[in-house]
Amino acid sequence: MAGLEERLGVRLVERTTRRLAPTEAGRALAERVRPLLAGYDEAMQAAGEDGGIRGLLRVTAPLVFGRRHVTPIVARFLDLQPHVRIDFVLSDRWLDMVEEKLDVAVRIGALADSPLIARKVGEVRRVLIASPAYLAAHGVPCTPDDLQTHELVTASTNALASEWRFGGGRKRELLIRVTPRLNVNEIDAMLIALRAGRGIGRALSYQVADDLAAGTLVRLLPDFEPPPLNVQLVVPSARHLPARTRAFLDYAAKSLRVLDVVKPI
Repeated sequence: MAGLEERLGVRLVERTTRRLAPTEAGRALAERVRPLLAGYDEAMQAAGEDGGIRGLLRVTAPLVFGRRHVTPIVARFLDLQPHVRIDFVLSDRWLDMVEEKLDVAVRIGALADSPLIARKVGEVRRVLIASPAYLAAHGVPCTPDDLQTHELVTASTNALASEWRFGGGRKRELLIRVTPRLNVNEIDAMLIALRAGRGIGRALSYQVADDLAAGTLVRLLPDFEPPPLNVQLVVPSARHLPARTRAFLDYAAKSLRVLDVVKPI
């Protein structure tokens, strides 16, 4: 790396005693070189013994969605492609695809301006839920303003009061400031508390699809829900995609589109 920096006359990596981080010049060089490396990799694949799909694929997805819905897709894809290896990274943090050398990312929500290429495969909603036992004891809210008189449960790394948005699109947007009676930093723990009748919470529709179907949780105020969030498959660039990446994108897109959890409920 030092030799390359000397040759180019620019610093590509900032070095400290704790970590290495690419500079702007380093990121720009990586973005330009990545398609060349992908093209080389694809050419080497085509020149192999059978020209088949092979090599390492790095995929990332949100923790809960990835665990429940992307892991089965990854497992089936490996069955279909015996010469492919997959490094599957589950994280609710949006990882830098170039810096982390990721080939495919499953992303939920709006993408920030970037050169990333996205393929929409579905939608999910933010839904308000509570257990039948809690509603029987405390009543059913009719409007977002009614939440001020209910016990609320949130899943956040911030234990302070937060804001819930309702409506939007063609509806008037409402902003409700909530102070949770219970805040936890993990969605599954929040759902356990909600099933136990601890209060009213908010989650993404795929996170509570099984509970809604079983009746252990009830969906509230559906007419006030904000617009749905896009579920997308993302790649760093559409040019010179390796055959294994194209094959996984097509297979994952088809598999995700048939899931009820990525359709507005």
